[in-house]
Amino acid sequence: MHSFNSYIAIGDSFTEGLNDQLPDGSFLGWADRLAAMLAEDKPDFKYANIAVRGKRLDVIIETQLPVALELRPDFVTVCAGGNDILLPGVDVDDVAARFDDMIGRLRAAGIDVLLFAGPDTKQMSVMNRLRGKIAIYNADIRAIAERHGASVVDLWAMDVLRDPRAWSEDRLHFTAEAHRRIALRTAETLGIPTEEDWRKPLGNADEEREAEKNNWISQRRSDIEWTRAHVLPWIGRRIRRESLGDGVLPKRPELTPVEPDERIRTVSPNGHAGAPATEDTGTGGDPVDARSGD
Repeated sequence: MHSFNSYIAIGDSFTEGLNDQLPDGSFLGWADRLAAMLAEDKPDFKYANIAVRGKRLDVIIETQLPVALELRPDFVTVCAGGNDILLPGVDVDDVAARFDDMIGRLRAAGIDVLLFAGPDTKQMSVMNRLRGKIAIYNADIRAIAERHGASVVDLWAMDVLRDPRAWSEDRLHFTAEAHRRIALRTAETLGIPTEEDWRKPLGNADEEREAEKNNWISQRRSDIEWTRAHVLPWIGRRIRRESLGDGVLPKRPELTPVEPDERIRTVSPNGHAGAPATEDTGTGGDPVDARSGD
């Protein structure tokens, strides 16, 4: 089992915690949940989360990587590049080369690193068209991890994430329950014992998928509404060179202790007080990061 005294999470909205939303409007997410597990029986454990929604790889390298290198934690999780590879005309291998350099710099500093391979979007209407690019980037990520001695959490291999109920209504960000499952899967990768199984199905997904297939008209209407509510605003932001992350500051910019009340909140079976983990808390995001999203 890995034992760390400090942890920094860097990346985009996936790591910031969208859409694992708390009653006060802030976001929890798999990284906060993982930090609570890492802090168990370690009063001196410290954690920072400097991920910001919508950030592309170059911005993460420019603004987040230097912070991690300066603070020198024992452990860093990295999920980045999804907001790049899903844009039209982007060379996935070029993105991977820049990602490779970032991981090399972290490992050269003596920091343990964990990466994420993106989820399978086959079952997601419209988003399934991006499946090939995600698969290519995943192959690059696995090669980078092997080259630098980093760990990988393979979201593609998590069948539970193929269930539509793992995704918010924006089809871009995970629900609270999905974040909880990802935290459990990450803990398992690190050798941290847990009492719950991330593999447990969310329900009878086969019946739900069959019902969706039989209701073609309803699905097409849903696709049109999703395009209107999420895709068109994203296109507008890209034309204006804007991002959902503009003006958003990291939620936990410094290495600070994980307080007892945080530990209770993040490991609650229902995800968090006031909202069941299976509740859809979609807030809308940019349709560019299937890991998930801007």
